[in-house]
Amino acid sequence: MSKATLCLWYDGAAEAAAAFYAATFPETAIGKVNRAPASNPSTSEGAVLVVEMTLLGMPAILLNGGPMFKHSEAFSIQVHTDDQAETDRLWNAIVADGGAESMFGWCKDRWGISWQITPHALTRWMSHPDPAAQKRAFEAMMTMKKIDIAAIEAAMAG
Repeated sequence: MSKATLCLWYDGAAEAAAAFYAATFPETAIGKVNRAPASNPSTSEGAVLVVEMTLLGMPAILLNGGPMFKHSEAFSIQVHTDDQAETDRLWNAIVADGGAESMFGWCKDRWGISWQITPHALTRWMSHPDPAAQKRAFEAMMTMKKIDIAAIEAAMAG
């Protein structure tokens, strides 16, 4: 059992978010759905209170905590992708239906959770032994919303 569990806060949409994440991300599955045993400030008796799940291989709970707190870019979940097809699939799923694009591989889902869709190749580019190639890769990335692997590789080549 893990000593840490990711807890994400929602205003009544924990079950819908869990279903979306389970359908979108690898190593993701819904476990138990816990209902409120009594009315409380965030839910009524019998409403979904907590969804237990595995999210990208991590234990997580999605909590219907109410409208008091909002998500911000100060917290994000970074997802490492193997290729452009996986990058495109995840990016498009996250920004669809009310999500939002940001810069440098960052985007938000419709519930306001920030995600970083980061190709493994980006880590390799940032640690490239040639500082000039690193700079070109970084400058190319700074112009992008969704990371374009081929464009960064072209920039690195000069």
